[in-house]
Amino acid sequence: MGRRLISSFIRSLLLAALPLLAAPLRAAEADCPPVATLPTAQDLAAARAAARDRGFLWRVERDGRRSWLYGTVHVARLAWALPGPRLAAALSEARVVALEIDLTDPALHQQLREPPPVREPALPAPLRRRLAQRLAAECLPAGALDGMPAMLQAATLGALAGRRDGLDPAYAIDAMLAAFGHAAGKRVVALENLDLQLTALKGDGPDGVERFVEQTLDELDSGRARPMLRRVAQVWADGDLAALESYPQWCECMGSEADRELMRRLLDERNLAMVERIDALHRESGPILVGVGSLHFIGPQGLPALLGARGYRVERVTFAP
Repeated sequence: MGRRLISSFIRSLLLAALPLLAAPLRAAEADCPPVATLPTAQDLAAARAAARDRGFLWRVERDGRRSWLYGTVHVARLAWALPGPRLAAALSEARVVALEIDLTDPALHQQLREPPPVREPALPAPLRRRLAQRLAAECLPAGALDGMPAMLQAATLGALAGRRDGLDPAYAIDAMLAAFGHAAGKRVVALENLDLQLTALKGDGPDGVERFVEQTLDELDSGRARPMLRRVAQVWADGDLAALESYPQWCECMGSEADRELMRRLLDERNLAMVERIDALHRESGPILVGVGSLHFIGPQGLPALLGARGYRVERVTFAP
């Protein structure tokens, strides 16, 4: 991957993703997390030197065509943002980059700034106060996330919690793939939209929004969120598929029927819709590279298993240690 393309896609990533994922910080305060900024030439040189394959990559074949599935992580380090040789080769060969959502899409940013077509019920005052307190704890100015749906505010705060550990949503691998795709002139498509993802988070119950916001704030305020973010990110960086597959045993997220139902909505049900779109893109536009969260690739309802059931030959691409 040439230096000019590297600089182009890293700068594209940050310029597009930062307005969505992080607001200006009160960086002068000693207890504030580090601020993601445009990398210097020295930063890019260090990232190039550290570039190696991370995460989870599968090659899938059907009808004489080859495509790829790539498991991503939604918070990362700049040193992880440049693809290693196996992923770079897949990206170069792919005609289409297919993501859950294109985080660099200006239309998505515009959607977040516009009032929702159906007004969201107001959160109870105690939850609004807790959101404001968490906003301040993350060194974001008051009102920085105003206009966003409450669930997206909570999810954004959850992602920002990793910055004190060097894990920043500004370097999300999904955004990296989108930025590379645009910089390389690929077609970049979204497998889902924001409304679908928010519906999956909320569920069908009338109190779904409140429940999600409260549970997210509980994880953040208790201190449980940061260690879990660190562990998930390290499992991804190490490409530890066995640890990923045992996620339900160590995530502390399957303790109740409500928790298990949420995971079914977030993973199994979305996978069924995703695999339809992936299959169509492979047949119509392949080769494609699909980049979605790594948890979508595990279990009998994971994307590799679902594509295998459709007649695809599925093979994991192993990386050098």
